[in-house]
Amino acid sequence: MTTLHRRLLILVAAVLLLAGVGTGVVLHAADRADRAARPRAGGPAVGEGRLTLAQKHRLAFVNAAAGPHRASVASVPSADPGGRRVASDLKCARFYAAAGTGVCLRSEPGVLKQSNRALLLDANLRTRRSFPLAGTPSRARVSPSGRFAAWTVFVSGESYSSAFFSTRTSILDTRTMRLIPSLEKFSVVKDGKPYHASDVNFWGVTFAADDDTFYATLNTADKTYLVRGSVSRRTVTTLVENVECPSLSPDGTRVAFKKRVLSGATLWHEYVLDLRTLRQTPLAERHSVDDQATWLDDRTLAYALPADGEVGGTDLWTVPADGTGAPRLLIPGASSPAPL
Repeated sequence: MTTLHRRLLILVAAVLLLAGVGTGVVLHAADRADRAARPRAGGPAVGEGRLTLAQKHRLAFVNAAAGPHRASVASVPSADPGGRRVASDLKCARFYAAAGTGVCLRSEPGVLKQSNRALLLDANLRTRRSFPLAGTPSRARVSPSGRFAAWTVFVSGESYSSAFFSTRTSILDTRTMRLIPSLEKFSVVKDGKPYHASDVNFWGVTFAADDDTFYATLNTADKTYLVRGSVSRRTVTTLVENVECPSLSPDGTRVAFKKRVLSGATLWHEYVLDLRTLRQTPLAERHSVDDQATWLDDRTLAYALPADGEVGGTDLWTVPADGTGAPRLLIPGASSPAPL
């Protein structure tokens, strides 16, 4: 057999192998999607209906319950979280909304590479603009006025617990549609001095009510910090060490966050930081919670935890923000809470 013939055979074999792998990936994804689309006995009542971000006294979320509305943005009355869910036809991996503006992060599998996009939504969940994402969706946020939206994606790795990971965090002005592609371009002041390092990474933006101030996590030299930032000045300043995924309270005085409680391990506990005194209060929840904890009001936090016995499933829980009480199941089969 000639060298040319051997090369052709190797090429044909490689093409067939790649085709087989691609087909297997597609079939596996289709089988998972088919199983997820079948409602489970005893599951929550979910039905189609009109869902708008202008509705008051409702809690929006991503429906994680098995059935045809899995991954759809849905809502329930705030006073009756166990009631019938109204589901839209919009499906998201992550979602958040405020003041009639929403952000939907989508991730669609492909044969060789998944497709990730951020959708800026109006009050009727119609897409105003669409933006390509550099990686897997992690977190979405909208400022209290709806003026700014932010999102974080994993550029490599799948979580903060991965051996190697990088994130990219973007901020969008929803009025001008001007996009800040990466917070890594912002100036950093650390311990009162200008700071420059090649490993600077950001995630977890949360906005104040003044349409300029935000808080986020800065990671550098294997340490994380809570930073206060200014959109207009393109600067961030470190405040406290060992803070991840901050969430600002509605009154703007406290930040809920994930604190790594065991060095080198993937174990975080949820805390609340008083921004005036820098006093930290551990909350009653002792599990490592999802990245997108949200204040339902000035007294209560909502967050997602893995659902028992369901791969990839999540439930929404609540806990008092003052460290008292005990965790309570809020909505089974749900994630990405957003009080309207």
